[in-house]
Amino acid sequence: MKIKRSDRLVDMTHYLLTHPHTLVSLTHFSKKYDSAKSSISEDLTIIKRAFEDNGFGIVETLPGAAGGVRYIPAVDEKAANHFIEDICRKMDSKERILPGGYVYLSDLLGDPQVLNHVGRMIASQYKEKNVTAVMTVATKGVPIAQAVATYLNVPFVIVRRDSKVTEGSTVSINYVSGSSDRVEKMELSKRSLPSGSRVLIVDDFMKGGGTVNGMKSIIEEFDSEIAGVTVFAEAAYTAKETEDYTSLIRVNEVDMRNRTMSVGPGSYFD
Repeated sequence: MKIKRSDRLVDMTHYLLTHPHTLVSLTHFSKKYDSAKSSISEDLTIIKRAFEDNGFGIVETLPGAAGGVRYIPAVDEKAANHFIEDICRKMDSKERILPGGYVYLSDLLGDPQVLNHVGRMIASQYKEKNVTAVMTVATKGVPIAQAVATYLNVPFVIVRRDSKVTEGSTVSINYVSGSSDRVEKMELSKRSLPSGSRVLIVDDFMKGGGTVNGMKSIIEEFDSEIAGVTVFAEAAYTAKETEDYTSLIRVNEVDMRNRTMSVGPGSYFD
């Protein structure tokens, strides 16, 4: 039974939003709504214009028998800047300063709205990088990895510092923690990451970069390659052991004595 065009537009929009980076044939929509492909094409033109005008992302149509339509999440620069400015304001609190020069982020990274924006921003940055997996280390980076993986529509894998029985056999590597200069261990289940994957590394806070270097090493052990590295926040006041990464916000300075810090936009905007 045919449905009204307005209902069809709502349902198609919902489908595209919940299936990012998925190529959907026009035949799928034509059969679902019992409508001509020409009508479906007109509907997609309306959705495409609305998405682009409101900064939701790109609705891409591919011609030919193997073609179709797919939604690619993106964030326009104005919206991204507004979001980061708001995060920097929320970061401006002496209560966030922790011993050792760390910064409390759990409340922000536990907020679904914040994670939604973070996921879209990072996914938008790598929308054309052919990412096939997102990687993070337990535990603080997990919600970020899940948010990014949702918008890229790829699996995410969790590197652990101690193995779990439920993980099965694992691959482990030793790495030097950039913040403590200690040799530590991280492990990843052999079943988690197929050989030849293109992996995006994400994390919550980078201080020295040792943890990121550890994840880079473990990716090499799986005969895979690194698509990129992005962290929610970086400590700009410490030397880094890793290069080629981006950050959403940058903690420029921490004054432990006066319990103050300076926070600004990260290299995402450079």
